[in-house]
Amino acid sequence: MFATLQGRLPKELELAGIGGIEAANRFIREVYLPEHNARFARPAELEDSAFVAVADPSVLVEALCIEEERTVERDNTVGYRGLKLQLPPSPLRPHYVKAHVKIRQYPDKTLAVFHGPRLLARYTTEGQLNEPQGFKAAA
Repeated sequence: MFATLQGRLPKELELAGIGGIEAANRFIREVYLPEHNARFARPAELEDSAFVAVADPSVLVEALCIEEERTVERDNTVGYRGLKLQLPPSPLRPHYVKAHVKIRQYPDKTLAVFHGPRLLARYTTEGQLNEPQGFKAAA
């Protein structure tokens, strides 16, 4: 529809003798859109809204994060946008050197590192470790 409006609307404005932005906005609002909608609008097949409330809003945080893959460096760190994220000791393996991990940056700019589905660590916006449950920071 955008291409149709982009191609047709300037011609309609020219035919109506409109040259200014305010006059164009008024023409679109009062003349063009009512005519366009009368010609092309159709009632919805279902009256219900397509938008529904999310039962658990925390799910949206995961869906709206930026996720990038990295390889763990020899010092068990991961570089991300100028930060060096130190991976904490893990009860599952001695290190993650050369492992492929995913870094997620959340809407609040905090970070998390995942190895497959497993969360390895969470970090502040400055790259400081936020200790996840079950992990102990090295002394």
